[in-house]
Amino acid sequence: MNINATLFAQAVVFAILIWFTMKFVWPPIAKALDERALKISEGLASAEKAKSELAVANKRVEEELSKSRNESATRLADAERRAQTLIEEAKGRATEEAAKIVASARQEAEQQVIKARESLREEVAALAVKGAEQILKREVNAGVHAELLGRLKAEL
Repeated sequence: MNINATLFAQAVVFAILIWFTMKFVWPPIAKALDERALKISEGLASAEKAKSELAVANKRVEEELSKSRNESATRLADAERRAQTLIEEAKGRATEEAAKIVASARQEAEQQVIKARESLREEVAALAVKGAEQILKREVNAGVHAELLGRLKAEL
């Protein structure tokens, strides 16, 4: 066989192989590689988007936590102020009640002093009448001498 013919035949077979590969094998492989590259780029874009969304979400979470902390601190301060106000009001009411009780006790004591004075006057008047009776050695009639006994009570 001739080397040129062999070389020519191999070139023709190689050309047919290249044509067959370009026509039937290469397009599905190129399509698969393009699809793979597209999926990878979409995945990277999606990951980047998720990363930015995560950063935004983390920022929102921090803002909400900060807002919640501030709100809870404000509520706690309000509660403390309310408690202090309630305590002051309770102290005020207790002071008023104590003043009322003291005033009532003073009034009652004054009434008891007045009653005691009246009782003492009556006793003194009775003693004076008995003393006068013994001095006069006769009985003094309380009905007859009511005016005199009334003046004596008033003077005492």
